[in-house]
Amino acid sequence: MILIKNGRVIDPKTKRDEVLDIVIKEDKVYKIGKFPVTSEYSNVVDASGYIVAPGLIDVHVHFRDPGFTHKEDIESGSLSAARGGFTTVICMANTNPIVDNEKTLKYILDKAKKSPINVLQVASISKGFKGEELVDMEKLKSLGAVGFSDDGLPIMNSDTILKAMNKAKKLNVPLSFHEEDPSLITNPGINEGEISRKLKIGGASNVAEDVMVARDCMLAIKTGAKVNIQHISSGVSVEVVRMAKKLGANVFAEATPHHFTLTEDDVLKYGTNAKMNPPLRTQDDKYKIIEGLQDDTIEIIATDHAPHTNEEKNVEFKKAPSGIIGLETALALGVTNLVRKGHLSIMKLIEKMTINPANLYNLESGCIKEGGLADLVIFAPNEKYVVKDYSSKASNSPFTGSSLYGKVKYTICRGKVVFENIEE
Repeated sequence: MILIKNGRVIDPKTKRDEVLDIVIKEDKVYKIGKFPVTSEYSNVVDASGYIVAPGLIDVHVHFRDPGFTHKEDIESGSLSAARGGFTTVICMANTNPIVDNEKTLKYILDKAKKSPINVLQVASISKGFKGEELVDMEKLKSLGAVGFSDDGLPIMNSDTILKAMNKAKKLNVPLSFHEEDPSLITNPGINEGEISRKLKIGGASNVAEDVMVARDCMLAIKTGAKVNIQHISSGVSVEVVRMAKKLGANVFAEATPHHFTLTEDDVLKYGTNAKMNPPLRTQDDKYKIIEGLQDDTIEIIATDHAPHTNEEKNVEFKKAPSGIIGLETALALGVTNLVRKGHLSIMKLIEKMTINPANLYNLESGCIKEGGLADLVIFAPNEKYVVKDYSSKASNSPFTGSSLYGKVKYTICRGKVVFENIEE
């Protein structure tokens, strides 16, 4: 058994916030309370001064497996997640081959069984990511797909979306959407604005996102389907989601740490490590995202962890792939830029990284309770550290060298310590 002593236990589901001990037996939380140290414990963790929270859940990662394992694979991605405090991740379907069939889904789920964390998988909405013919959603769900997404590509055919939503409603699974109309984009990965004009490369207008978000919110109202607007970046889109919720839509929205931390100006500083889809936008957009996080228009913080090689990123901006890694810095960016700046309470931050993602995907995790799975993160909210290296295969991050608060000390998944910070 493991005894976690004197940690500040924060559980958003029950709103618990108090200094307690936790006993872990096998893969479960056995007891919560106050307990003496005895010889019955194989491991005693002194969590004095630390926060003990549910293991973090990321609903939006790319582990590149199969097809692009030179960038990341399930093993390296899992190590990266564990180092960041994540015990559950949900992988997107834009692998090679695409996860639109039984064989590819089975390959991933079989490999995931060897992971130290919980690796879950969505299947694509449309066959081949072509946006026209639906996959066999019922079959793929029965085989283990936890939801459906064509993330990476928008689905332009509204009738396809409508049919997918009606099917998803019956199956009680979420649909997650990448919202960018390519016809309104000159060059992806950079906001169409002051910086793109300075660099003379065109960009991606916020309206490319806004029109898609508006359409899918209206279809969500019509169907009652559970819909997730992925990596929201536009202040207008935040307002559209807010309106749709008032009209009764079962719409969730996710924001990435980079979209609540950086702006288009950072492209000049970080170059291709500030290139992502949708792009970093204006200061006003960033504050609208923070407002959305504050009033729960945006319920979820997700990383969109997108590994690329240094060779791929070290080219001129227009030729570089979009995306950055994010699993190992997400919690600290939330603590540093949301909690310490007074935008969110620590309870609210943890809520957006645990129980809310669990609710989107109908998971039983995301909370701390006796008899529940022992998926926990222990972190030091006031400890400052410099981001130096990564457990990911990739290092494409603008946050390398940044000083952040909120260092992960332990990650425990299914009752086993899967990451322990042994520095110092």
